[in-house]
Amino acid sequence: MGRVSEPRRVPAPARRGRAARFVAAFSVLLGLVAYVTVHYVTGSKGAPRCRVGSGANQYEFTPEQASNAATIAAVGSSRGLPERAVTIALATAIQESGLRNIQHGDRDSLGLFQQRPSQGWGDPEQILDPVYSSTKFYEDLEKVPGYSRLPLTVAAQKVQRSGFPQAYAKHEPDATLLSAALTGRAPAALSCTADTRKGRPGDPVRVRDEVVRAFGKETAPRPAPTAGGTAGANAAVSAVELTLPVRESRDPREQRGWELAQWAVARAGELRITEVSYGDRVWVADDSAGGWSTADGGDRDRGTDGSSVRLRLAAG
Repeated sequence: MGRVSEPRRVPAPARRGRAARFVAAFSVLLGLVAYVTVHYVTGSKGAPRCRVGSGANQYEFTPEQASNAATIAAVGSSRGLPERAVTIALATAIQESGLRNIQHGDRDSLGLFQQRPSQGWGDPEQILDPVYSSTKFYEDLEKVPGYSRLPLTVAAQKVQRSGFPQAYAKHEPDATLLSAALTGRAPAALSCTADTRKGRPGDPVRVRDEVVRAFGKETAPRPAPTAGGTAGANAAVSAVELTLPVRESRDPREQRGWELAQWAVARAGELRITEVSYGDRVWVADDSAGGWSTADGGDRDRGTDGSSVRLRLAAG
């Protein structure tokens, strides 16, 4: 008969190491359970986020990206360009910078569209201005014959002259969702969460400047009507509530109104906007869902008659 081997003994240090790892892993698991429980009970909504679309046909992004996308769309609209131009611009910026106004890139490339000072796009300060960089992109796009009928990747490449021209195509579905919302064609399609409960108050003068830069002087906000009537024509823009007039344009008034309303939602975190109302719909920054609700019943006075978009700013 062969010799029967004795059971192999695990050295004590190894056993202690396994036990320590088990305790550490169990502690991490308990911490995770506690974190989830606390956030579920308190209703915390986590980091602010934005989205358009629904289900599998949905694009999620950050408030920073939403703000830049809204600027790109507004500049295109203010130039009287079709929605297709906005889609091309948004897809290009998604590919080039991820809709972030970055201060670096290949060689001397900068900004949303990775435009190069050495190639005549402007100086670095200009290129890092989203309104300027968007304007320069559209100026070159308009020079492309029949750009709105071209495949998106072809139209974008005519402007960008990228080393990876096919890369733009994969962003077309997301850019299409964004452009439909930000041009107002898809009402209430853009939803965001924004934490405006703490921090600096909203600045009406800054809001006015940003609206005028994006849409023109005809959309300059004015103080919202008070309980006693309308605000004076020469009243200073210093109220916590402002209204954006919805002027007649090439688009139906309702579409123009939604364009302004969803621009405000997309820029709410940066501009400290706590509430946006248009027609019978209201968006509230502190709403954990970040979506639009119907202003009915006791909230009916929070809506508008469709001739203006109402903004409420953080009071600080």
